[in-house]
Amino acid sequence: MRSAAYELFGKPELHSRPNVFGELMRVLISPSPSIEAVVNSVLANNDEPDITLHMRMMMSRSLWSVTAALRCIRKALENVEKIAKPKVILVSDNPSFIMTLKASVQELAEVIHFDYERITRNISHDFTRLNTLEFRVKDWGSAPRWVAFVDFFLASRAKHAVISGANKRVGTTYAQLIAALAAANNLDENAKTNPNFSFLSSFQSNLLKNGLSNQIGWGHAWNRFAGPLSCHEQTQQCAYTPILPPGWWDEIWQSPIARDIRRLRMYGVKLSGLGTIDEEHLQSYCKSKKSAVIIAPVSAM
Repeated sequence: MRSAAYELFGKPELHSRPNVFGELMRVLISPSPSIEAVVNSVLANNDEPDITLHMRMMMSRSLWSVTAALRCIRKALENVEKIAKPKVILVSDNPSFIMTLKASVQELAEVIHFDYERITRNISHDFTRLNTLEFRVKDWGSAPRWVAFVDFFLASRAKHAVISGANKRVGTTYAQLIAALAAANNLDENAKTNPNFSFLSSFQSNLLKNGLSNQIGWGHAWNRFAGPLSCHEQTQQCAYTPILPPGWWDEIWQSPIARDIRRLRMYGVKLSGLGTIDEEHLQSYCKSKKSAVIIAPVSAM
């Protein structure tokens, strides 16, 4: 299984891991005509944005997260060619929080964001089946569900970087998929690489005070750095983030949390507190799962 994973995803220690999900999305998905029309209306001047900032706030209005995100924007701009007025797309599950962000980001760049309330009265009937479900508001925000599709395809137009920030956790799957598609959209077909594209995560003090203890979830880029060995007592950090997160086959988990140690054991992967894998236990587990076929001769009567 590990050999098959390496063949498909590449070996991370050799920096050869391809942007598998970004390439698949670029080929397999595209916005509906209604969604595409809205995206193009936001980018009325046809200029592609430089950076995307996605903030998942879950009803919070934490200014710590704003400070950390601004630091990440500055870091991303350092790697962008000198542009008179770089363009930054703002996306958030908390629409009202966009205005707080906008006031701060405008000092660094031109701000682009989708104000869905301005076009609500003129939206197509295609959107009527994608309205907000009230019980999801705290988690996904008050905007109708179709807005997330507009934001997704708008955010994936960034040319140089995608930045993920949040109140309780960062590097969400939504932001990872945006970064993957944006990187694929900007791939240099001749060079086969895009060294100028970055996926960054902004961490603020309340996340780093006790290590990354809230960074849980199988698709999370930072969950393997969330255990007892993770970095503590930092004020903030802007970290380069892998578009395709590491998997258990990549060997050492930096600092697995107890829950993931228990869950992986169910699949035969025995992790130590230091993140090492017990190869003998894994082989024994796989052999025990093999179906045994018993052939019994039957004599003719």
